[in-house]
Amino acid sequence: MTTTTAQRVAIITGGSRGIGRRVAERLAASGLAAVVNYAQGAAAANAMVKEITAAGGTAMAVRADVAKEGEVATLFDTVEAAFGGVDVVVHAAGIMPMGSVADFDLDLLDHVVRINLRGTFIVDQQAARRLRPGGALINFSSSVTRFSRPGNAAYTMTKGGVEALTLLLARELRGRDVTVNAVAPGPVETDMLQEYLSGREDLRAGIADGSPLERIGTPDDIAEVVLFLAGPARWINGQVLYANGGAI
Repeated sequence: MTTTTAQRVAIITGGSRGIGRRVAERLAASGLAAVVNYAQGAAAANAMVKEITAAGGTAMAVRADVAKEGEVATLFDTVEAAFGGVDVVVHAAGIMPMGSVADFDLDLLDHVVRINLRGTFIVDQQAARRLRPGGALINFSSSVTRFSRPGNAAYTMTKGGVEALTLLLARELRGRDVTVNAVAPGPVETDMLQEYLSGREDLRAGIADGSPLERIGTPDDIAEVVLFLAGPARWINGQVLYANGGAI
């Protein structure tokens, strides 16, 4: 049975950890109902929902593999049944295995493409069908598309595809009053960065020095950008915002 609410509703994929987690917390704190999507982190997602609701917010956790169209459709069905509709989709789910082009395992490449590219297409497809007028779709790219750092080929390639889809979909949704943008963070203090720096902590200082602000980004830095795109930024559409502190 569908219930309706005047409250705006946001789905955050990859919302149980890292940047996605902080985005969900900030959207909930700003008054949106936050739907935390996860693929494996059930305990983390449920714990976060408890924290949000304890603070007076509205949240629920829903499992779905973003690369499986049936599960993503069920995710949107579940949200519509609970809240009456969807206003914001933040697609933050993604993976970043490292390796050079010459040595990269092709089975792993297929997995990266499945999650980062196919997953984005599937989530965006459902968002294109279901977002209510005044809605916002926010994909996640990465500043690696500008940096082109060796050893990051598979991830960089897929994020380039995310940017292309973002710009195209903004135009396909003409007349719907739905904005479509991408946020492209630089290095951010997350589990993903920790994995990247594993055994190479000497790189941390160099990464921080790459920004004129002389630090590594935080999930809060990126959540602020998402909050802006999800709410007041109605005249920003079809854009990729490089949120990296001016890193080069």
